[in-house]
Amino acid sequence: MEALRIIQDEHQSLAAILHAIRHMIKEIGEGKLQPDFALLKAMVHYLDAYPEKKHHPKEDQYLFAILKKRTSEGAEAMARLEQEHAVGDDRIKALEAALHQYASGARDGFDAFSQAFERFAEFYRNHMLLEEHVILPLVKKYFTADDWAEAAAGFRENADPMAGTGDPATHEDFQRIFSRLVAAAPAPIGLGGGPYKAD
Repeated sequence: MEALRIIQDEHQSLAAILHAIRHMIKEIGEGKLQPDFALLKAMVHYLDAYPEKKHHPKEDQYLFAILKKRTSEGAEAMARLEQEHAVGDDRIKALEAALHQYASGARDGFDAFSQAFERFAEFYRNHMLLEEHVILPLVKKYFTADDWAEAAAGFRENADPMAGTGDPATHEDFQRIFSRLVAAAPAPIGLGGGPYKAD
């Protein structure tokens, strides 16, 4: 079940990043921290470059497509998840636009960016919970050994730079940014109550 471990590690990594950014925004709002726009832009770039452009396509190809061949169970949840994947660019563009306005000194720019990020983070929380509570149990139930092998091979490609796997040459500065963010944030509350992950 290597594919399952990779998926959950990538969810954990994303949850940690979202938690750390939320903490940073809270500190800025309370006047305890000056905004670091370069860091915020780097994190929005990560959210686009990995979860949207790499992680979601792998789920579509190596989870949903294979699972559909095995069962019709969970079809409604998969249809919702695939639709959410399809409009990922819209979510990123909205967040980028809000950050640009904030960085440009727009009136109420901070509040608009804070609200845009909260919408983004809440979407991802619900999205990952649906995957972990509905889809992953079905994958465990229906995948064959060949399915697991195919999924593992697919998920090993384009590994998440924040999860510490894959080719370090492709990680840009994401690991450094991740360490900086998480070190400054308190311990997170997980998707389902535990650290990062759903129960």
